[in-house]
Amino acid sequence: MRTKITIVGAGNVGGTTAQRLAEKEVGDIVLVDVAEGMPQGKSLDVLEAGPIYGYDGDLTGTNSYDETGGSAICVITAGRARKPGMARSDLLENNAKVIKSVVKDLVERSPDTILLVVSNPLDAMVYTAYKTCGFPKERVIGMAGVLDTARFATFVARELKVSVENVQATLIGGHSSPLPLARYTTVAGVPITELLPKDTIDALTKRTIGGGAEIVNLLKTGSAYVAPSAAITEMVVAILRDKKKILPSTVLCQGEYGLNDIFIGVPAKLGSKGVEGIIELHLTDEENKALQNSAEGVRAECAEVNGIIK
Repeated sequence: MRTKITIVGAGNVGGTTAQRLAEKEVGDIVLVDVAEGMPQGKSLDVLEAGPIYGYDGDLTGTNSYDETGGSAICVITAGRARKPGMARSDLLENNAKVIKSVVKDLVERSPDTILLVVSNPLDAMVYTAYKTCGFPKERVIGMAGVLDTARFATFVARELKVSVENVQATLIGGHSSPLPLARYTTVAGVPITELLPKDTIDALTKRTIGGGAEIVNLLKTGSAYVAPSAAITEMVVAILRDKKKILPSTVLCQGEYGLNDIFIGVPAKLGSKGVEGIIELHLTDEENKALQNSAEGVRAECAEVNGIIK
C-alpha cells in the first residue's frame, strides 16, 4: 500500500501542491474541498499530466473526509485568503473556526497522521490545530519559515547577481514578523554581512518581512501560491522520506530560545516522526530581542484564538 497524503483546500495553494507532490511520487493524494467539482476537476487535471511528465500515482478529489482515512500526513490550506489591505489578523476568527472543524474531521479518520498547517495567520492556526487534535507536539507543524527563507534567499541572490543555489538563508520568528538572520545567511559559505552593506541588508530584510503582502497587492485578487506550494512540498518530502532535514518550521518551543508553550518559526529537524529536534542558534542581544517581540505578537493572536475555539 502506498503512502497516503491528504491536502485540505483545493484552491491555488492546495491544487498546486497536489501537482508538485504527484511529480515527486511520494504517495497517493487525496484533495478535499467543500466546493463541489473543484477537487475532482483539479485531481483529474493533475492525473492527466502524468503521461507527459512521467509520474504514476493516484489522485482522488472529494468533498468528503471519508477518503482521507489512514493518511500519513495531512496538509491544511483551507480558510479564507488574504486580500489587498487585509492583515493576517483579519483572518483570525474565520480561519480558527475552519481549522478546528477540519482538524476534528482529519484526526477522527487518521489518528496517527502528521498535521502540516499552512492557513493564515499561520502561527495561531498551528496553535489552533494543536489544541484541537490532542497530538504530541512532534506531529503538529506549520509551514512558514521555508517560504520566508526562500523569499530572503531570492532577494539576496538577485542583489548579488549569483545563483540562488549559492545562497543559504536563515530566518526565525513568527510568520507575521519573521526575523531574517544576516549573520547566518551565506553565499557560497561567506556571510552576507561581508558581502553587502548594512543598509542593503536592512532593505532586503524589510522586503522579506512584507513579501506576502507585496504579492497580494500585485495580484489584487489572490495571494502567493507557487512558492508556498514549493515550500510545502519540501517539508512533506523531508518527512515522508525521513530525510532528517533541517528546515525553518513553526513548531512548539518548550524552553528553546527562552520560549515556552508557543508555536513559532525555528530551525527544526524533520523526519518520519515529524519534528525530531530543534536547532538553537546563538543570537545576539538585538536578535533575541527581535525574536521575543515576534513571540509577543504570536502570543496575542493565540490568546484571541483561545476565546474563539473553546
